[in-house]
Amino acid sequence: MELDECFEIGFILKPHGLKGALSIQLDVDDPEKYTKMESVIVKINNNLIPFFITSLKIQGQKGILTLEDVNSLEEAERLKSCSLLLPLNLLPKLKKNQFYYHEVIGYRIFDQSKGALGTIEYVFTAGNQDLISMKHQGKEVLIPVNNEIVLNADHEKKEVRVHLPDGLLEIYLSD
Repeated sequence: MELDECFEIGFILKPHGLKGALSIQLDVDDPEKYTKMESVIVKINNNLIPFFITSLKIQGQKGILTLEDVNSLEEAERLKSCSLLLPLNLLPKLKKNQFYYHEVIGYRIFDQSKGALGTIEYVFTAGNQDLISMKHQGKEVLIPVNNEIVLNADHEKKEVRVHLPDGLLEIYLSD
């Protein structure tokens, strides 16, 4: 399996206890949907390694994960900070106008009043706010992801339609 065939659900924070358990951080909308997972892919030094799950307890966005064949503090320590992935075919289905962040990389940003602005380079989380990064007139512009600004994604046209607040572009374009 290749990285572009997977999506990230979180990462390993640190070992938990002495017998190989792992503290994890989930980065998903509904962590409870993942409590019944039987396996997970761990990205270790750019290698994707599948592991069977022997136990998983989730509380909020954090959890305690035990993987088959990870039985010591030393083995768990090697997995610290590694990403947790699942195959793309396990992504929950979305409504028509919704999108996953990985789907819109390379889409054009089209503003209701300003027209075509640039291309999405990546989408990331900064604290409690998700942001779209695009290049516009040679500068990086960050667009907050919320329902008032990001209106929808047109997958056929490969466009994300937005309604940018007055002055947002000007902040990035001024020297």
